[in-house]
Amino acid sequence: MVNVIGLGYIGLPTALMMASHGVEVIGTDYNMELVATLNAGKTTFKEDGLGELFNDAVKAGIKFTTEYQETDTYIVSVPTPYDKFSKKVDAVYVIAAVKEVMKVAPHGATVVIESTISPGTIDKSVRPELEAAGRNDLQLVHAPERIIPGNMVYELLHNNRTIGADDKATGEKVKELYASFCGGEIVVTDIRTAEMTKVVENTFRAVNIAFANELAKICRHDNMDVYEIIRICNMHPRVNILQPGPGVGGHCISVDPWFLVGDYPSLAKVIDESMKTNDGMPDFVLNRIYQIMKEIGLTDTSRVGLYGLTYKENVDDMRESPTLQLLASQRHHLATPLKSYDPFITKEVVPNQIHDLDEFIDSCDLIVIMVKHDEIKENVDKLKGKVVLDCQNIIDLPGVYHI
Repeated sequence: MVNVIGLGYIGLPTALMMASHGVEVIGTDYNMELVATLNAGKTTFKEDGLGELFNDAVKAGIKFTTEYQETDTYIVSVPTPYDKFSKKVDAVYVIAAVKEVMKVAPHGATVVIESTISPGTIDKSVRPELEAAGRNDLQLVHAPERIIPGNMVYELLHNNRTIGADDKATGEKVKELYASFCGGEIVVTDIRTAEMTKVVENTFRAVNIAFANELAKICRHDNMDVYEIIRICNMHPRVNILQPGPGVGGHCISVDPWFLVGDYPSLAKVIDESMKTNDGMPDFVLNRIYQIMKEIGLTDTSRVGLYGLTYKENVDDMRESPTLQLLASQRHHLATPLKSYDPFITKEVVPNQIHDLDEFIDSCDLIVIMVKHDEIKENVDKLKGKVVLDCQNIIDLPGVYHI
């Protein structure tokens, strides 16, 4: 039996996937409301294919509880925030979960950390807890998650995985567990390498996004078309520039690279500047809104609306959302929040939020496309007659502004 600890965006799909592929699974989360929702037969967030996967797992006998279980394998998938001042990872939730595991784990059990952590976290923060409790019999493994909201089910089945373990036998045992559902290549290595590879993967993407965002700023300064420039440059066989955007969200690209900056402040110079560039994009968009308002003579900010509150398209995940960052920046300047709308966010999360697309469009003169949900692509005609700032380069209408 496997006890999955933490039933959020990563833990829940992982638990469901294992259960639906013949592994006996019990999912544990301290959040009683979340567990009650799952036990009532409902998922806790929207994701393509998650409902079907949930039904398959329930038929296979998965259980959900707030209690840690006595079993031979634990998968810890809890959040790993970072200190915004020091930029270092805060492993408090991982440590808390491991402490609870130690209370019930039998001799020789395996504890797999799926949460993204900075290199050395297990040796510096987790292993000492085992030693202090006299539980050196437990086998520590790091198997970093590699899925993205919006495509979780497919990526769980097909993405390559990395297993970091103290010895090959333990690594191979955990590899066999993940191979129950994962069709990608599963590499077994040491723990510190596994910790580093996950952070480096997300850092590579963050640096590339920052380059595109910096190009957008340069081109805006001299009134050049950044999208045309990128299109032509990408015709070169060894060039693949990404697209600029209004900022970076989620709990991977916007967070993980800071772990390296925090741990290696004198060495991670390119990473540091790249993260600052990405973090500055919501303010850049806010200033762009101000410029356009001046240009068109619009003085009433209540007639400006932000389309999209999530951090990426076609999901309900708002973690580190650029739109929320932009609205927070507004608050710092004591400004009234702009209108906002997102088809995936039905609950009230910010002031001046509208819950109907037509009402949102009718109430705005200037509409800022922050997220490229399919909904807005399918309703482009409704934007005719409006001033549009398209931060995603998806609106094909005359006179559209870009970042």
